[in-house]
Amino acid sequence: MELLANAKINLTLDILRRREDGYHDLQMVMQSVTLADELTVAPAQGAEGVAASDLRFLPTGRKNLAQMAAAAFRQATGLGGEVDISIRKRIPVCAGLAGGSADAAAVLRAMNQLTGAGLPRLELARIGERVGSDVPFCTLGGTALAEGRGERLTPLPPLPPCQIVICKPPFPISTPQLFSRVNVRKIVRRPDTRGVAAALEAGDLAGVARRMYNVFEDVLERRRAAQISSIKAVLIDCGALGASMSGSGPSVFGLFGDGRRAQEACGRLKESFQDVFLCSPAGPDV
Repeated sequence: MELLANAKINLTLDILRRREDGYHDLQMVMQSVTLADELTVAPAQGAEGVAASDLRFLPTGRKNLAQMAAAAFRQATGLGGEVDISIRKRIPVCAGLAGGSADAAAVLRAMNQLTGAGLPRLELARIGERVGSDVPFCTLGGTALAEGRGERLTPLPPLPPCQIVICKPPFPISTPQLFSRVNVRKIVRRPDTRGVAAALEAGDLAGVARRMYNVFEDVLERRRAAQISSIKAVLIDCGALGASMSGSGPSVFGLFGDGRRAQEACGRLKESFQDVFLCSPAGPDV
C-alpha cells in the first residue's frame, strides 16, 4: 500500500504549566501541510519487518517510529503481521515538522486498511499516543487544537486557502533543552490561541497570521534566535501575512495570500538555505 505522510506546522504553541510527571501541558493549534513523505507498506519478507529510507542514518528496526507504530497497532488490535516499510523522505528530520510522527501515523492508517480493522480515526489516534506526542494529530490531520502533551485533540475549521513557505536552517535544536529553559511563570508573550480559533471560524487568514506565536522562540540561544528572526524577516519582507517557528524548531514558516509573493520568498531563501519548501494546507486524512 502506498500513501503520503503529511508534515505539520504549529500555528500556535503555548506552554501552560509543568506537570508533576515532569511533562508540560501544552496548547497548540496544529495544521497539516502538503509537504509529505512517501511510504510503501507491505507484508514483511523476513521474520521481522524493516523500515528502509533514503536517509541512511535513520534506524531501520524496532527503534524506527514507523515500525513502533506497526507494533503498537498489532498490540492494540491483535491484527496484522510484520510489515516492511519503505520511506522516501521529503520532510526534513529534526525540524519541528513531525516527520517521524507523520510516518508513524501513516503506518497506523495503512495497517487499519490492510487488516480490515476499520477503526475510527480517533481510536487510531489513541493508539498513536503510545508512539509519540505528535502522532495523534498526524493520524487525524487537518486543523486542530491540541492540548495536554498533544494527545487531546479538538478539530477546528480549516485554514483558509493560502501558500505556506517553510525554511529549515541547517542546525538542530534540542527539544529537552528548550523545555529545560522554560519558566512558565515568566512567559511574557503568548499566542492568541482563542483568537486564532475565532479567525479560523471566520475564514480570516490575516487574522490567523497576525495572532500566531511560538513561546519556544523566547528561550532560544541568542545566536539561534537571531537566525530564526532573520528568516522571519525575509518572509515578512516578501509579503507573508505572518511568520513563526514550528514546534521546537528550527523550521520557520510564513503564510501567504499571494502565490507570487510566496514564490519570491522561496527564491530569496534558497539563496541562503537548502531546505526551502512551498506548500499549502492539507485537510484531514481519511
